[in-house]
Amino acid sequence: MIDISKIIQGKNLSEIDVQLVQYIIDNIDTVLQMGVRKIAKENFTSPATVIRLSKKLGYTGFVDMYYQILPLVKKADIPKSDATEDFFEINQWDYMTHNSMEEIDLFIQKVLNLQQRYIFIYATGFSAIVAEYLYKKLLVLGRKTILASGTDSIGVFENNLEDIGALVVISKSGETQMVVEKLLAAKEHHIFTVSFTKETHNRIAELSDLNFKIIDHNKLDDRNMLPNSFFPRLTLLFEFIVKQYLETFIAKKDSVE
Repeated sequence: MIDISKIIQGKNLSEIDVQLVQYIIDNIDTVLQMGVRKIAKENFTSPATVIRLSKKLGYTGFVDMYYQILPLVKKADIPKSDATEDFFEINQWDYMTHNSMEEIDLFIQKVLNLQQRYIFIYATGFSAIVAEYLYKKLLVLGRKTILASGTDSIGVFENNLEDIGALVVISKSGETQMVVEKLLAAKEHHIFTVSFTKETHNRIAELSDLNFKIIDHNKLDDRNMLPNSFFPRLTLLFEFIVKQYLETFIAKKDSVE
């Protein structure tokens, strides 16, 4: 059974709402043809409840909800030519379809060019492993950086708010509640926020001042049980950002000399 926790998190759904979400996902291949009335009948509720559910989840209606949930349930299309080659193959299109050089330049300007204030990195679960890599990379670049995860005291963030110049968060799902809370606190204190998430719509991307989208082939695999190149892709994108930063830094240094 697919884990629906990240879809329903923070949406104030009733028990029947949760049942409907699970039913729609379990029957994703047929629910569009079934229509709202039959879905309601199968779940002993009313068509109006199904429509209200779509509104609660942030969609304009049932059809919009279906097409937004569909790519979360279905794996992204993978070419059939050679499964091994396809898994290891990463090209520029993977990154620049969803992100831009302007966004990379903004990250350099607002984050990597910070001198006196701290970059605060926050992530939980598997994302915290990648966050530690970013943290160490920033340290060797000479940036003042703090790293925290879900196991750390909330005071690590709150006690340093006045000294934080940018908050960088990582969330594969884009729906991790603890990350959402950090972003909301940062916004209240006018801290520039950056997120790395999956490429489809999510709350964390919406809340961030700058969002980098990484292709996630298993969008509802919240436990990270299935093979997925999301985290390697994220790391490679960050390395590319660092490359752009260093090239810009060297170019400026040469022009001064």
